[in-house]
Amino acid sequence: MQYRLVPGTDISVSEVGFGVWTLSAGWWGDYSDEDASALLNHAYDLGYTFYDTADTYGNGAGETILATAFGDRVKDIVVGTKFGYDIYGYGEARSRGQRELPQLWDPGYIRYACEQSLKRLRRDSIDLYQVHNVKSDSVMDDDIYDTLEALKADGKIRAYGVALGPANGWIVEGAAAMRRRDVSTVQLIHNLFEQHPGKALIDEARQTGKGVLVRVPHSSGLLEGHYTEETTFAKNDHRRHRPRSWLVNGMKKLETVAFLTENRDGATMGQMALKWLLSEPHVLTTLPNIYNADQIEDFAGTSDCADVTPEEMRKLADLYAENFGIEEPVMDFKGVAEDSEEARVLLSA
Repeated sequence: MQYRLVPGTDISVSEVGFGVWTLSAGWWGDYSDEDASALLNHAYDLGYTFYDTADTYGNGAGETILATAFGDRVKDIVVGTKFGYDIYGYGEARSRGQRELPQLWDPGYIRYACEQSLKRLRRDSIDLYQVHNVKSDSVMDDDIYDTLEALKADGKIRAYGVALGPANGWIVEGAAAMRRRDVSTVQLIHNLFEQHPGKALIDEARQTGKGVLVRVPHSSGLLEGHYTEETTFAKNDHRRHRPRSWLVNGMKKLETVAFLTENRDGATMGQMALKWLLSEPHVLTTLPNIYNADQIEDFAGTSDCADVTPEEMRKLADLYAENFGIEEPVMDFKGVAEDSEEARVLLSA
């Protein structure tokens, strides 16, 4: 495992991190505390140091699970968590039929949410505190970032950033946050199959000197190379509710990038999908959707794989430009329209 520094800090994160939402949000199956602890500690033993969570995952369970799993060692890991949803007034989104919770940006609430996260994590400080699913209002609200600076001065947090979502979109909001705010990182969805808006946002990160955290790096598992057109998902796995075309088209796309594993001493597709992302220096860490020990062991070997060559990078760019030879509807994207007056205001920093 190799490690990278968060810009402007002394915080070092593993190139492959652990997104705790798979163990705590209930979208990837249900895990007992014992099962989750075993997976988290196995990852730590193999060099994973960065663990990303949020207060809204399982209504706090995504943070508590780290303290339960690591005990006194919880102070040795690097923790990123998120805030902004009013879980205390409304409960978690899952219990509301997957509807998005109201967001709350009052400085008093931010401080309260931070203290509650610290209690659940059993830590004195949070390494990376992220505005969860930033929107235009939370980019423009000076009080949020003044409060984050105050929390940093108080030693409650070491650095802060923004996380983009919940859909694969929000390009204007992400770019505006990097231009307007003194964030250290931006978290986004990006992978070989889903490069918009990640590509443009990574270009922005280069220009503004921000670090990038990439989630969904395997396109919800397609790029791990283990599925077939006959694969079925458990009832409590959110992928079960996707159209069949998602899986069928994904398998066809996968065939076009199979060359990445050729002549690479046993490198897996899962590893090379991460290696492609890590070829960009501003990508600090990747956050695969981890739900078993085999994945942990596979992804831990990513740093040892041979780099993607310039010729391969060009070939992959050409494949993406033609959507890997697959005809399918263009995705809808949420957020501020790129050609709107609101976008011009947001990006005018």
